[in-house]
Formats: sequence, structure tokens, C-alpha cells
Amino acid sequence: MKNFSAFLLGLLFAAGLGIGGMTMPSKIIGFLNFFDGWDPSLAFVMGGAVLVYFLAFRIVRGASPSISAPVLGGSFALPTKTMIDRRLIGGAALFGFGWGLAGYCPGPALTSIGAGPG
Repeated sequence: MKNFSAFLLGLLFAAGLGIGGMTMPSKIIGFLNFFDGWDPSLAFVMGGAVLVYFLAFRIVRGASPSISAPVLGGSFALPTKTMIDRRLIGGAALFGFGWGLAGYCPGPALTSIGAGPG
């Protein structure tokens, strides 16, 4: 059941990326280009994602006493590291450069590969 649920949630995530325009490099680069025809539409997609994450994080952190463990078992895994180090900065920079230069970050890139040629 866990694998099936993970598969369905992955499909939902991929559909959201596609509908939101996150799989179109031209749309991403248009969003990142502030000086030549800036396209602010992806700000709404990102804002929606941040809102969903914020609410889910509050639930996991214990703001909702009715949810103490994931529905499919196990426990919530929260990060324990709080320091900003070179690896974190380097990873964020690599992610940002790749996103800005190619118009893809890992999730939309996998979604685009899965969608086939086009």
C-alpha cells in the first residue's frame, strides 16, 4: 500500500508541475529574467507550494495533536542539522545555477523526461 500511495502522490506532484508550467524551460527563464519581459505567473505556483509546505510542517511539528504519525506508518523524519555550511551553500548554488541556465530543477526535469518527447 505504501508503494502504491507513493506512486499516486508522485503522479499528483508531476501533474501539478505540468499544470503549473514548471516543466517549460521558457516559462522558468521568463520568470527569472527580470529585465526583459518578466513573467510573474510562477510566483503563484511557488506561493501555493510554500503555503502547502507551511501547513504540512506545522502539522508535523505538533501544532495538530490529532496527528502524531504518518498515515501509512513509521514516524516523521525532521532535519536535525541547523547550521548553514559550505555543503548547503554549494548545493543551493548548484541548484540555482542549473535552474537558471537550463530552466529545469530536478522535479520538473524528471516530469519532462517521463512525459516523453515534445
